[in-house]
Amino acid sequence: MSPNASRPQRILLRSGKSPYDVVPVEEALHRDVFASNAGNLIFSDATHKILETPHTTVVSNGIRTDGTPAGRINEEYDAFVVPLANAFRPSFEASLRRLTRLISQLKIPVIVVGIGAQAGLDYNPARLKPMEPAVREFVSAVLDRSASIGVRGEFTEKYLNGLGFKDVDVIGCPSLFMYGKELTVEKRAQELTADSCIAINGSHNAVRSQGLGRVITRTHARYPNLRFIGQNLSDARQLHWRDLSDPNGKVTGMPTHPDHPMYREDKVRVYIDPVTWIDDLRDFDFSFGSRIHGNIAALLAGTPANVLCSDSRTLELCRYFEIPHHTLDQLPEEIDPARLYEETDLGALTGNHHERFERFTSFLDRNGLDNTFTHGDGGAAYEERLRSLDFPGGVRPWIDTDPASLIARFGWLHTRVGELTADNAKLKKELDRVKAGTKAAAKTAAGKTTVVAPASRSVYRKARRVVGRPLRRALKGGRG
Repeated sequence: MSPNASRPQRILLRSGKSPYDVVPVEEALHRDVFASNAGNLIFSDATHKILETPHTTVVSNGIRTDGTPAGRINEEYDAFVVPLANAFRPSFEASLRRLTRLISQLKIPVIVVGIGAQAGLDYNPARLKPMEPAVREFVSAVLDRSASIGVRGEFTEKYLNGLGFKDVDVIGCPSLFMYGKELTVEKRAQELTADSCIAINGSHNAVRSQGLGRVITRTHARYPNLRFIGQNLSDARQLHWRDLSDPNGKVTGMPTHPDHPMYREDKVRVYIDPVTWIDDLRDFDFSFGSRIHGNIAALLAGTPANVLCSDSRTLELCRYFEIPHHTLDQLPEEIDPARLYEETDLGALTGNHHERFERFTSFLDRNGLDNTFTHGDGGAAYEERLRSLDFPGGVRPWIDTDPASLIARFGWLHTRVGELTADNAKLKKELDRVKAGTKAAAKTAAGKTTVVAPASRSVYRKARRVVGRPLRRALKGGRG
């Protein structure tokens, strides 16, 4: 996009929220502002920063909350930018089809950055075979509106090439370009000791069935200054509400579970905002675990990290960026973070970062997008604005019993119940109106038995859906 345009360019960005939105914890969990995984906000915030220039305004679409029709998007925006992660996976197929339907109605450029296919460590795409039609339709719709599609690594490139798509650029993930061509990560300690501050992360699957649970248990016993950083919405709800209603609540080996000793020791966090997540990790000596964006957050903080890859989505990104990594299936039984730290070589990651950054900005150029590092102030205004805002700290385990710890929670529940009560009153009026209309219609049908009209039943069912279920959930755990 030309910086000499007569008016500012407007970009619609697929993201859970704007980086500038300060959302209280209760509201953030209720709205699910990070679309089930806090890692999503790291790459969407980075994309927002990268694309924001003096001549470009970036607007978040809120993913689920903004139902802006295609016609309005065509009128109000100059491009739709879609940062994605492992979107080519069976569980995301329905969402991919919805996104394809929207894109197919757009007349503006649509640029996808960082998309990936998910398979095992062996890179076998067999599990993706049933969703090939959905993938083809999505990629075709995107390439009709852009010069190329940006993928996260080698596996996804080969996968799309195999489906017949050649306009594929390997660009990694925009998250690691949050600070442009600069990426400074250094070992501040010669070696890890029992006093070292270590961050560990991992998915429920890795903890439950891939051996990470044993690693966490041993590390917790040896390193008093260990902290687990979760990423799932269910993790955050367990910490803030002790809500175990999600299936993930059955994984008691996860430190975010209230029965886990790390929970009771207040050694667990989930972050609503990347800025606080990255800031907190600056004080750590080392980060490791199976979460790719949990470890990227550490790298952005300048903290050495080592990823324990569990599938293709983490492995191909580590290979592309040359992030130190191991595969979970080949870890020694008695792996210790001190050994991982010793093996962590950051030279290729930082030494080749500039080249990867140039490749990324070339992709943006080909697709008509300016970036703040070439066409702006390098993100200075973005950072200044972020630092002027008061974001909530990381979500912590609910282990306090004093009244102060209950004020925010019960205050939010009280407000939520009030909102639902108002909605209920409106629905009751609508129900009464429909009933009155039904009775009048029934009187005109002489000789016929008066029955409850379908419209009346429909409003009643709507009232139960809108009021009953959310109210029960709110009273149980703040879920919407």
